[in-house]
Amino acid sequence: MGDDAYGVTVAKSRLSRRLAALRSGAGYSTSQVCDKLDWGRGKVNRFEANDWKLPEMSDVRDLLRIYGVGAQEQEELLDLARRARVRAWWRKYDEVFNEFPGYEADASRISVYMPLVLPGLLQTPAYIRAYLAAGPRPAAWRERALQARVRRQMILDRADGTAPRLNAVITEASLLFRWGSQDDRRAQLARLTEMSRRPTVDLRVLTFAGGPYPGMSALINIFEFPSDQDPTVVYMEIEPAIQEVTSSDEVKSYITTFGQIRDAALAPAASTSYLQNLAETVE
Repeated sequence: MGDDAYGVTVAKSRLSRRLAALRSGAGYSTSQVCDKLDWGRGKVNRFEANDWKLPEMSDVRDLLRIYGVGAQEQEELLDLARRARVRAWWRKYDEVFNEFPGYEADASRISVYMPLVLPGLLQTPAYIRAYLAAGPRPAAWRERALQARVRRQMILDRADGTAPRLNAVITEASLLFRWGSQDDRRAQLARLTEMSRRPTVDLRVLTFAGGPYPGMSALINIFEFPSDQDPTVVYMEIEPAIQEVTSSDEVKSYITTFGQIRDAALAPAASTSYLQNLAETVE
């Protein structure tokens, strides 16, 4: 697989879940497995929590041997491990983010709501620079973050049928901040308008006129995947980090909240008209 291979992050997550299920089925505790393999306490827990960057093939083989896995299933799991080891582009930016862009790359549907900031997948370079400049990070980090964010956006342009469906809700508040030049702000509105017309994008605007709505202070990213084997993942963008939501009940709650937010927004056609009108009057 090449640098742009899809499935890297999902493969790692799926491998973690499969290894946890195999250990449980074999009747071992994580501590017992560590003792059998002379590993430090906590190593198996990190694997099963998907808290590993790249799985070592020798470690995976040792675990499969301990769990008594048959040849066919072994090869299937070793293939997952090989896929998870692909050095995808975002792993060159580990100082900027974790596996977040990997979930974006692997998702079949992305649902995002940001109350005061435009979604990263829809930002122009000028907007990204202005937003990052407002933070405390040094210039070198901001430039790396800019490169990474622009690279993330390329998933929406994939022409091989793997581009994810994007459901994005933005707010009137996020559109009215003064930043950059008037031309910069108009270019950002033009970018949003253009994206809203794509058949794979459902972009909606929440206006002040609609009044308060559910989940006003939430910052939600929901990733759904093509296979039923891979559970929906939710990330919350909380300064200064991006936090994964792991509880299935919390995931369901955020999915419900996003649906309520989406229902409170203008319909897609009305949202496109709103963006066009704002572009003509923005100061």
